Amino acid sequence: MSLETPDLQILGFDNTLLPVGDLPEAVAFYERAGFPVKFRLDEAGIALLGVGKETPGLLLRAEEGFGHRPPSWPSARLWLEVPDARAAADRLCAAGIEPLDAPFSTSTGYVVEIADPWGNVVGFTDYLKRPELARS
Repeated sequence: MSLETPDLQILGFDNTLLPVGDLPEAVAFYERAGFPVKFRLDEAGIALLGVGKETPGLLLRAEEGFGHRPPSWPSARLWLEVPDARAAADRLCAAGIEPLDAPFSTSTGYVVEIADPWGNVVGFTDYLKRPELARS
């Protein structure tokens, strides 16, 4: 019996799904964080938020009985590229969204993370230390 499997060709990201307890509250939170709404189907309990020039996005899905909670540590994190994470932190604070911590340094730049009311963690990262790796 062979344990070989055919090579899986991963082409890229599709939508990232985040569970939320209240769709209108979640949409308002993510709009304040700078995400545009691409579409929203309240009757289905979903909203798709835009992420850059990508066709896929951040899909919010309402889950019955899912209440507010702090982020668990460690937990899955979604990091998205921005031109300047430290400037993003300032913008988030101005919008009333407190980062989990101050922006921190990585080998490629800086990162700032936020958590929505249901504990989903989204980070904003830049490539200021390695601009050749950044999106254009």
